[in-house]
Amino acid sequence: MLIGLTGSIGSGKSTVAKRLKERGAHVLDADAFSRAETDLGAEGLREIVSAFGESVLLENGELDRRKLAEAIFSSEEKRLKLNAILHPRILSAMRARAESILRSDPKAVVVYDVPLLIETGEHSRVDRVWLVTADDETRVARIVARDHCTADEAKARIAAQMPQAEKLAYADEVIENGNDLSALYARVDALYDAVKERYGKA
Repeated sequence: MLIGLTGSIGSGKSTVAKRLKERGAHVLDADAFSRAETDLGAEGLREIVSAFGESVLLENGELDRRKLAEAIFSSEEKRLKLNAILHPRILSAMRARAESILRSDPKAVVVYDVPLLIETGEHSRVDRVWLVTADDETRVARIVARDHCTADEAKARIAAQMPQAEKLAYADEVIENGNDLSALYARVDALYDAVKERYGKA
């Protein structure tokens, strides 16, 4: 079973992913695969420097992720350029890992934790799409707290992505993530238990 877990920036998707991992799902985090592709010496990092210049590097040669984020959220062209460099590498690595897990255990529940699951077309490769949502005010507050940016910067990052309302059309399940953690866990647990029961591993 391959579940695509997605959600717009600030939706709290990572909290859902963490809960699914606690419940026993194999969670493949696109951000972790992205970091591997941009580590020192990685081909992805070399291509980023070639495309954006050495200004996106820290003094030790590592990627300055904050500076790169500021650049891509202020420019559609730069954002698309970065996506073209990283997405094929990230998704290829995730597919290979998922295939390996499912070969070992065909009844395993594998979760693709991918922010741009729909935008990249990867939603067509999964069995179910689970969309994490939250209202705009909550999302802005979360982004400001997490990234230490201004509310205007947070709103710009939200505006740079596919609108949350459009993503609903692709979702098999919607997980509303407000500020009630117990309600969120109850919803996630119910969905996970239903999947496990369907696949005979309740």
